[in-house]
Amino acid sequence: MSAEEKSFEEKLAGVKTVIDGIESGKLPLEEAVRQYEEGIRLLDKMEKELEDMKRRITVMQESADGTEKEVPLSAQQE
Repeated sequence: MSAEEKSFEEKLAGVKTVIDGIESGKLPLEEAVRQYEEGIRLLDKMEKELEDMKRRITVMQESADGTEKEVPLSAQQE
């Protein structure tokens, strides 16, 4: 299964596995660097996925005239 097909939670678990492997100190340097690069790729994909989800989340907000309009969640937080 490619990183694109994995769920966000599976990607997060993959990053944790990479971190645990590197922190163990038991990996050869070349393998540690390879895993670090893979972890960075996964984190980048996860960040993009979170940004996409943030854009998609909208809330219904009642305006002053009583009509409803969609307002991006990010606009409400400002």
